[in-house]
Amino acid sequence: MASRISELILDCEDPERLAAFWCAVLDYVELGHEPDGGVEIGPPGVGFGGLQPTLILSPSTDPKPWKLPLHIDINPTDRDQDAELERLLALGARPADIGQTGEESWHVLQDPEGNVFCLLRARIDPA
Repeated sequence: MASRISELILDCEDPERLAAFWCAVLDYVELGHEPDGGVEIGPPGVGFGGLQPTLILSPSTDPKPWKLPLHIDINPTDRDQDAELERLLALGARPADIGQTGEESWHVLQDPEGNVFCLLRARIDPA
């Protein structure tokens, strides 16, 4: 295993309202707030790093008809971020510029059809 879906990010107008909704639907709990006002939810007693991905409700007041309101974050499970980036690029992923500053700890990539996803640093023990 090389990567796993760790988070699903859903752009929305009211993160608190959607977090409450999805917590009730999925039997998740609130795990915390993101610096941008987003809310992360996940399975009770597990949080980030469990078998199920967490869900981040991310504030967005600028709907873009071409942009899906959902993107996938992955993190490496058996190698470091740099090695996984090399592997993904060899598989056909391409860097994507969505306005990042270059200071981010993640890489924004596109799959072969142009769907954007992010490669995070490993946040769990890969063992």
